[in-house]
Amino acid sequence: MALDGAHGEGHVHPGLALDEGVAQIRELTDEEKFREEHRKLHKLHEGHEEMHAAMIVIFFIVLVVSQIALVQWKQRHFHSYQMVTLAAMWLIPFAISLRSGYWRFIGFWLLFSVVTGLVAKKVTQSPVERTTPRIVYKWFYFLYKLSLFLGVVGYIIMVMALLGVNFLFGQKPQVWMDCGGLILFYGLYYGVLGQDLAEICSNKMALHIGYYTPDGMPTRHLEENTCAVCGDVLFVRPDQPGVIENTYKLNCNHEFHEFCIRGWCIVGKKQMCPYCKEKVDLKLMFVNLWEKPHVFYGQLLDWLRWLVAWQPVVLAIIQGVNYILDLK
Repeated sequence: MALDGAHGEGHVHPGLALDEGVAQIRELTDEEKFREEHRKLHKLHEGHEEMHAAMIVIFFIVLVVSQIALVQWKQRHFHSYQMVTLAAMWLIPFAISLRSGYWRFIGFWLLFSVVTGLVAKKVTQSPVERTTPRIVYKWFYFLYKLSLFLGVVGYIIMVMALLGVNFLFGQKPQVWMDCGGLILFYGLYYGVLGQDLAEICSNKMALHIGYYTPDGMPTRHLEENTCAVCGDVLFVRPDQPGVIENTYKLNCNHEFHEFCIRGWCIVGKKQMCPYCKEKVDLKLMFVNLWEKPHVFYGQLLDWLRWLVAWQPVVLAIIQGVNYILDLK
């Protein structure tokens, strides 16, 4: 009995201890509870400051090294850089959309791919048909204008949401921001794709047309009254078949259809004469003030190419380094 009593006095039932702990917690004030939870949270994340600092350092190092590597790659091996960048821009957003179930984007992507593929197929034909350059430039020039329009509309919608215009129509700001961001993304994305594909098609088409070699030496003489881009006559007589439109003469005195040379310079990013490869001053071409933003928009697409194509790759590399170093 004595042993039992001694044992009973020295032994505390787990249920009683738990009840006492709960009672003590209930007796804590709200401020004390907050401090206790903050202490536990701080203890849980103890030592994470150094880990977060290491992750930030890794982020900047990978970012700087990747940018230097991309610049060197572009300067030394432009063709491979261009093709890999185009493939990344084409496939990475599609793969992300397929994984996330963004079927609307997938539908537009398939439509764009099919039509662009049919147009680009005409470029690979040898010899190139006389109507092929005009068809190619019309398609990519249409894409260029459409991407510019969508980009401007999306930007305006987002600005109007920030200014509170949406409340006049009884709409939430988030709805307008999402709509504007989506339209802006479509415009910029297909603008980047269209511009790069236009440059590749213009290179292929120029070689197949045969006015100059990759070394810059003309292979045949440009006939008088002939557009070097489309191959049609510049000035059509009433009894001649052809396209009647304005012409434009470059600094080198070679003359072209205005639509052809604008497509060559703006869409294909060719700041040179299609025949003699002399540099073209775009400032002399764009007399109309409203057409000048097209040039700056093209430069904007060059910058966005880095964001669309290489940002997911750089982020994946950063996450891979953090995983190898067990940084969370």
